[in-house]
Amino acid sequence: MSVHLIAGLGNPGPEYHETRHNAGFMVLDRLADLAGISVTRKAFAGLCGEGRWQGSRLFLLKPQTYMNLSGRSVGAALRYHKFSPAELIVIHDELDIPFGQVKIKEGGGHGGHNGLRSLMEELGSGDFLRVRVGIGRPAKGDPVKYVLGSFTRDEIPLLPRLCDGVCDLLGLLLREGVPKTMSLYNRKDLTLGP
Repeated sequence: MSVHLIAGLGNPGPEYHETRHNAGFMVLDRLADLAGISVTRKAFAGLCGEGRWQGSRLFLLKPQTYMNLSGRSVGAALRYHKFSPAELIVIHDELDIPFGQVKIKEGGGHGGHNGLRSLMEELGSGDFLRVRVGIGRPAKGDPVKYVLGSFTRDEIPLLPRLCDGVCDLLGLLLREGVPKTMSLYNRKDLTLGP
């Protein structure tokens, strides 16, 4: 049975609850619901839970450190459970992918994402799997304000379908591996449904 630490990145607190930067939290919450895993235990400067889903043993983690210190929480959980970076899956928002699309990426840089930057500083490596949830980039204005802003009135009704689609992706990833999942999901618009 494979074992994975799945971390959804975001910012704690009600003021950030439905912001674009919290797409990782939103997906992780939906995954926890589908898997029947309670992510309420306080540990590793975050909220965590564990259980089995899709033939794998999963440790789910929502760092409560704020995005730019996410690595402290994830690093502590990896060290405690003796996981390698290869057993880590990170779900995060991505400005360079249109809203509704998703892309799996193995390794690489942080691309200016402060959560990934913190993870790479803490782990000393970028060799982990990322599930990049597209939030789009603003046509004009400050990207920081954009990521910390709420989804639009048009986007909000599509979020449940998007989160379900990312969870379907994660299920396939756990069962079939990265290449097949990439071929089926990379750049697919998950808001269009099946």
